[in-house]
Amino acid sequence: MEPTDLARLTSYFETVARAFACDSTPASLLITHLLPERPAFVRAVATVTGLRATLPKPKSINASARDLVEQTAPVDPLTRQMFTDPDKALAYLENRACREPVVLFDVGGYFAPALCDLCDRFSGRILGVIEDTENGHQKYADLDKLPCPVISAARSPLKDPEDFLVGQSVVFSTEALTRGRGDIFHGRGALVLGFGKLGSSIARLLHAKGVHVTVYDIDPVRRTQALAQGFTVAQDRTTAIGSAGLVLCATGSLALRGDDFPRLRSGAYVATVTSSEDELDLNRLPPCYVTSEAGEHVTRYASDSGHVFFLLNDGNAVNFLHGASVGPFIYLVQAELIAAVRILARGDLGPGIHEIPDSDRRDIASIWLDHYNR
Repeated sequence: MEPTDLARLTSYFETVARAFACDSTPASLLITHLLPERPAFVRAVATVTGLRATLPKPKSINASARDLVEQTAPVDPLTRQMFTDPDKALAYLENRACREPVVLFDVGGYFAPALCDLCDRFSGRILGVIEDTENGHQKYADLDKLPCPVISAARSPLKDPEDFLVGQSVVFSTEALTRGRGDIFHGRGALVLGFGKLGSSIARLLHAKGVHVTVYDIDPVRRTQALAQGFTVAQDRTTAIGSAGLVLCATGSLALRGDDFPRLRSGAYVATVTSSEDELDLNRLPPCYVTSEAGEHVTRYASDSGHVFFLLNDGNAVNFLHGASVGPFIYLVQAELIAAVRILARGDLGPGIHEIPDSDRRDIASIWLDHYNR
């Protein structure tokens, strides 16, 4: 990052931290992508909370960013398993948070499996969770009864610019990898699974490139929205999977299950917008498939019957191969995560999924415009 850009980013987060300072400072644990610009956000989190540890998502760690973040707080390895066993999760929190009131920053619902046990056994010191993503939002929403507040930025209007640009980066990276094998989108036909903010952005961008796009979403309301926007809407999901030459998964909730893979059109490409564990049930892929390298970040799956499909970036978010950059718009959502701390620190928010108030979003947008609309 250029010195002038870094100075602007530092000034932005310093302003955000002042605007949303807490009367009392809780401890925090921070799950995040460690991308090159992320240290400034981590420092801001450490300003409004007592940051006890940063846990970077394993598939998105920039070495330089990690080195910088380690100057602010310890960096611990992150796995799904560390928060699925309540005893291990409790031991980790007691070790890092020292039995203080703590805010949990999440990206993808990592804390969800153990949250009820943590809230029960951590004696009310879990002030709440701050979740960034749609698939994480869904994981918390699926819990029978939330034991604490969860403030979600997944559906915030401040996230709309980021989602649009993430959609662009997904299409760019998918096209780069397929062209690397001498293939192009045109004539293949694409199926977009999931028509939320990311899926709809991907569908529009593919259409703008002259690709015939079919959409499927489990929500009939979203299917009507896709139809109103001019897309073909699949009546039958299985048939759609079998006829598309490119399948883009944007559900955040197992878009393709084990028995879907043999139904893919032979030679089809599969790409996702998030972690493979969230979108693809590869563990239940029939054992008759053998894998081989078919190009840079392209894996060929071939069955003994001759069926073939290609998986991009091992099923992980394809746009992370090219930096996943969405420019300064991502700082809007990061500021919203910081603003959520002040709400949780008050301690008067009941269990359930919440959002920050529109007044806070307007304040964030004004600060952002002061720094980035020059």
